[in-house]
Amino acid sequence: MRTQSPTRITVALSAEHRIRLMELAHDVNFEAGTRLFNEGGHADRFWIVKSGAVALDLHVPGRQATVVETLGPDELVGWSWLFRPYVWHFGAEAKTLVRAHEFDATAVRMLMDADPAIGSEIGHWVGEVLARRLTSARVRLLDRYAPYGSGSTL
Repeated sequence: MRTQSPTRITVALSAEHRIRLMELAHDVNFEAGTRLFNEGGHADRFWIVKSGAVALDLHVPGRQATVVETLGPDELVGWSWLFRPYVWHFGAEAKTLVRAHEFDATAVRMLMDADPAIGSEIGHWVGEVLARRLTSARVRLLDRYAPYGSGSTL
């Protein structure tokens, strides 16, 4: 039996904290090919995918952007909203029709500040997502651009 990823909201947050966070959400849809955000842009919101697929990409100078991970249902799209200076470190594009919950970053940060328990849980969740995304990007870039035999030992 496959275990659920700790980066999925249904695993990362308690039911009580999920409910409180979801009170701040509103539903959005993105057609396939829609850019959700670009690397370097202002990170003022984030999403949790309900259905569809979102590709995270990374600009590589002199080359096309490299897809480093594809996200699906219950996964967090965007972590840069939590860390100053609130600038996207990746880009994101809807690969299919995407239905998602959208959150205003300022409202969520205010919730986190007002309730240390939910703040801690969301912070740990986003930190776990961040660690996995950076590892995924590193491995993907090594696989794609490093000389043969110099890849990751991860």
